[in-house]
Amino acid sequence: MNVVADISVNPLGVGPSTSEYIASCVKILRRARLDPRVHAFGTNVEGPWERVFDALQECHRTVHAMGAPRVSTTVQVGTRVDRQPKGEERLEGLQQGIRRKIRRVEHAIQKKRIRRVR
Repeated sequence: MNVVADISVNPLGVGPSTSEYIASCVKILRRARLDPRVHAFGTNVEGPWERVFDALQECHRTVHAMGAPRVSTTVQVGTRVDRQPKGEERLEGLQQGIRRKIRRVEHAIQKKRIRRVR
């Protein structure tokens, strides 16, 4: 089963900078061929369930080996059985919907159906 997952690995007890730990996890996700896409609060990956969670386990082991006494991870997983999930398609659909809503609001403002806030 393929999944789209949002993963946020947080090393605890290592001080304020965690970039070296995150970079090591991104390397692991790349080696696992999960096409990691890092964003402000985590990393999106896509791939087979087993490969995603095996890579996540390797991230934990690596971060501990680097000296983190604790690691807290948040994972959000989506699966589909009707077709192959694609995070990029989901993101593009969301962006299109937002653009349509913005155009409607702008149009309403131009027609003065919505009073401008000053």
